[in-house]
Amino acid sequence: MNLPDLPDVSWGDLQLPSIPVPSLPVPDLWGSPAQWMVLLPALAALAGLTLAGRSNRLGAWIGVGGGLATWAAATWQLYTLARSEDGTRRSGTLGALPLGELEAPLQLLATWPLAWVAWTVATVAVIVQGYARWYLWYDPRYRVFAATVSLFTGAMLLTVLSDDVLLTLVGWEVMGWCSYLLIGHHSAKAGARRAARKALLVTRTADAAFVVGLVILAAGAGTTAMREIVSHWGDLALAHGGPGGWHTVAVCLLVVGVAGKSALFPFQDWLPDAMEGPAPASALIHAATMVAAGTVVLTQLFDLLAVTGPARLLLAVLATVTMLGAAVLAFAQGDLKRLLAWSTVSQVALMLAVLAAATPATGPDAALQHLTAHAWFKALLFLAAGWLGVLVGGTAMAVVASGARRYRVLRRRFAWGLLALAGVPPFVGFFSKELILGTAEVGAAGGGGMASVLVLGAVGAAAPLTAAYCMRAWLVLARPTQAQDLAAAYVHGPVQRIDDFFDEPQVVQEAEGLERAEAAISSTARLGTSFLTLMTVLGGLLVLLPVWRSDVHLDLQLLAATLLLMVVSAVLVRLAAQGVRTRDAAARVPAGLSLAAERGLGADHVYRLVVAGPVLALARGVTWFDREVLDAWVRGAGAGARLLGQVGDLTSPRRATPGLAMVLAGVLVLAAIGVMTS
Repeated sequence: MNLPDLPDVSWGDLQLPSIPVPSLPVPDLWGSPAQWMVLLPALAALAGLTLAGRSNRLGAWIGVGGGLATWAAATWQLYTLARSEDGTRRSGTLGALPLGELEAPLQLLATWPLAWVAWTVATVAVIVQGYARWYLWYDPRYRVFAATVSLFTGAMLLTVLSDDVLLTLVGWEVMGWCSYLLIGHHSAKAGARRAARKALLVTRTADAAFVVGLVILAAGAGTTAMREIVSHWGDLALAHGGPGGWHTVAVCLLVVGVAGKSALFPFQDWLPDAMEGPAPASALIHAATMVAAGTVVLTQLFDLLAVTGPARLLLAVLATVTMLGAAVLAFAQGDLKRLLAWSTVSQVALMLAVLAAATPATGPDAALQHLTAHAWFKALLFLAAGWLGVLVGGTAMAVVASGARRYRVLRRRFAWGLLALAGVPPFVGFFSKELILGTAEVGAAGGGGMASVLVLGAVGAAAPLTAAYCMRAWLVLARPTQAQDLAAAYVHGPVQRIDDFFDEPQVVQEAEGLERAEAAISSTARLGTSFLTLMTVLGGLLVLLPVWRSDVHLDLQLLAATLLLMVVSAVLVRLAAQGVRTRDAAARVPAGLSLAAERGLGADHVYRLVVAGPVLALARGVTWFDREVLDAWVRGAGAGARLLGQVGDLTSPRRATPGLAMVLAGVLVLAAIGVMTS
């Protein structure tokens, strides 16, 4: 099919007109908005642990109140940037650290793109706090959960606003520890404990490379200030016609560290297992924190990444493999939350892939734009899944089937969230994904090299795969209820169906519907999901604001081809679902492949074979060497001393000789004479 030649449209032509910012009175407050955004959630976490006592109500007031205060600081920061001349604002923290020849100013920096990311993080965090107040109200560990969410939020905001690699490292590691606590919140369950340990071990393994990379960059530049590090290494690369060896090694190590935190291949398997955590924890980790932190850090260091060919190619390979593989695995999952988790793995890989494809001419803003868009619709989908899980008693596909049809209040939330995830216009995911596609196209045509070409092809292939698993999820959620099936069979006669491995869901009575769904959730939690729904529809307007770079052009022909592939993919899934009792197209997948996909294609086995097995074997070898070789010398020295003593005892007479007796008598005589003459 030959598509007509369509003109390119610049995103700059589609930007909203600038809106004059009203001049409001500015109170003389201590500290900057960035400082308050980091300090307030940290104080809320401390207060929640020390002051709440055993009161869930007080813990909720502290958690939600701290979230609202943080959101107010983020909103205030947007206003201050609008009133500033250059759109940036720098502020200090603890003051410079005395580290000898290494300068450590420990400053924060707010720019327009990062300020929007911070506002998104603060918004999702306060919605999660309000949702958790309902979802975990009767949980005896709710207060710890709320405090951990506050600390998690502060750590992510510190990473976003940091202009110092030491501060970045602090936020990075605190997020890893908080994710361990949130994933393992239901610590009485063995699965939750195992998932928490797995997340911590996998991410910390990659963190070793991340730390070494930051150390190399800071030591070479003589400072921990991020802007000065970028300037120093960038000037060296410009002077020598390309990055040096240490430059390349450091950026490649950073890519490996980001791959671990963002669940890129080969570290991808920890994130789906993190579904053992409660729904609000999943929404926070997957939507706006933790897995998105690597995108923020590489955006801050983009000028170094853009000139480092091996690091760009490494990131492109890891991201494209993850993007496509996770999309395929998402289609075969038997649990709604695990489907959304593999979707997150694919979407985060999409954010990082565009950083590999981007060039200095296009800039990295497309990655941050998709980060904010993904935060809206993915938080909406996870919170809606948690809401439905409370109503039907779980999130397995067999249990949530017909959920969007039975509980009509959830129908629009799931529909719009899945449409945004698939990238259907005019939802927010459409704008951000088209920007990624345009950035990759410009990079492939404008000297981006193999990395840009690889990403362009992968993004094009991922679009129909994403549409496929979104269509599959919607068909299951919106399938007719059992009563509707029976009525249709009565009117139209029996329908031939195939068997699949799902049982008929045993759910609440269908007549309860809307009233039961709305009565089951608090007004605060419902309001939060409603706001996320609104942002899922209208969030694309943020992409058109004049604060983003507009060097990317929209290829209408490429857009039409992508949408056509998505439509074909959705139609094929719809046809595959016909005749399946649960309307689940994944029932067509052979049972063996489906079970293998649910287990992550044996990634755990590979981890044990490639990592755990050799490490344990090395540990056993070191233990044997220590016990049988090093300790043998110590034991041998003791045994040798005892042997010499036994030999001396055998060769020495047991009775005193006359000569020895005479010597002893002489000593006694001399001692007596000395006493008498003194």
